[in-house]
Amino acid sequence: MKIVKTALILLFSILIVSCSEKDDAPKNIEVQHFVWRGLNAYYLWQDLVPDLDDRRFSNDNEIYSYLSGYDDPVDLFYSLLYMDNEYPQDPNKTYSWIVDDYIALEQAFAGTRLTSGMKAIGADFSDGSGGYYVYVYDVVNGSDAEMQGVTRGMIITEVNGTTLTRANVNDLFANETFTIHLADYNGGNPISNGTTITVNKSQVTENPVKVSNVITNGGHTIGYLLYNQFSKDFDGDLNAEFANFKAAGITDLIIDLRYNGGGSLQTATYLGSMITGQFTDELFAKQLWNQKVMNSRPAESFINNFTNQIKNTNSQGTIVLEETINSLNLTTVYFIVSGNSASASEVVINSLKPYIDIKLVGAQTYGKHVGSITLYDSDDYTRYGDNLKSHTWALQPIVSEIQNVDGENSPEGFTPDILIDEDPGNLGVLGDPTEPLLERTIQYITTGAKGLPTLRKGYQISPSWNSNMMRPDYNNMYVELK
Repeated sequence: MKIVKTALILLFSILIVSCSEKDDAPKNIEVQHFVWRGLNAYYLWQDLVPDLDDRRFSNDNEIYSYLSGYDDPVDLFYSLLYMDNEYPQDPNKTYSWIVDDYIALEQAFAGTRLTSGMKAIGADFSDGSGGYYVYVYDVVNGSDAEMQGVTRGMIITEVNGTTLTRANVNDLFANETFTIHLADYNGGNPISNGTTITVNKSQVTENPVKVSNVITNGGHTIGYLLYNQFSKDFDGDLNAEFANFKAAGITDLIIDLRYNGGGSLQTATYLGSMITGQFTDELFAKQLWNQKVMNSRPAESFINNFTNQIKNTNSQGTIVLEETINSLNLTTVYFIVSGNSASASEVVINSLKPYIDIKLVGAQTYGKHVGSITLYDSDDYTRYGDNLKSHTWALQPIVSEIQNVDGENSPEGFTPDILIDEDPGNLGVLGDPTEPLLERTIQYITTGAKGLPTLRKGYQISPSWNSNMMRPDYNNMYVELK
């Protein structure tokens, strides 16, 4: 039996290698050939897409002829994604995407982006008139928006003199320089106040550890952390904040993930280990890849365990960070969440749920339980693999479903114990104990009272527009194949 199993693993390894081998595809379809091979090897639903079947083409000429029917690699990529009612043909729903500049993608994963620094969400006028506005919910430290005086809570009804609509909002904010026209909230029907601010985009590196403080309330010493992205480049900063919480002797912990669309699964594992500490080496999360991949590698390749050590390496295998995790050994943790909390944020909630008491405050989370990987056009699809092509196209396909130790996840998102959303007319100051969502969470900690749901009329789980949607890594969770 062992011999048969070994033979099967070898067979699937050969299948993956055969689909990954480089050959001399015609130059005009070089990128298209990369798209097909990458999805054939690693796409999670490869076995459900007929044109990705291992036996779809019997020789090189057949596949070259097929690929020649696609002038644009983007069209080919999206035509090869699996579509059903759960994953309709929409790049924001399939969660897989393709880029023609992997340098920008890598920078985005590290928190560096071309940005004004202004983060905003779109909303309809409350009177049903069809009017549209956006409100600023955060400003990146060190950005031009911060320097020009843009602040959380500002209401915008025009950009460059053009009235905002659902149809034009993305285009207007895509300009590298733009002027925002401010308005007074007026109960959700904003009225222009004549103030304008011009902002410019530049390359800015954002530290996702945005706010961290300790709040004393009665007999409670509460640690609060606003964390905006699971970025490996800032794992040391995250760990340092937990050292501060530990030194302060906090009794309760609030992790604010309301704006966190995800990032590194490994960093999510570190955060879970910082919150706890009593489950080292137990299973935090497990990954389900396509059968070809799973049959070609040992089972431990698809496991993320709680750990007491941060050990990060770069793509060339060099250790760039190694330090002991500052664990709090908590048995209860409070998360502030929203429709913008996705992927790695939801993994932390889902993976801790079987082990400790999870309390959620805010609005229902986005609902994304799958992870992607960056594929480059090299022999082994890695950034520094042999024969890396000179083009800068890369694939970011969904390759794994993430489950907790009980084999569970929540594709529909998580519904909080206390339902409350942000009020654009009263956003408050992030990290201040009087900020509405934080205030409600502190009340929950100190009294146990949940209160009544306070979702605004017409509230949508996922906003119609969020400036983060313009990022190349929007709501992404990336995984690593060990």
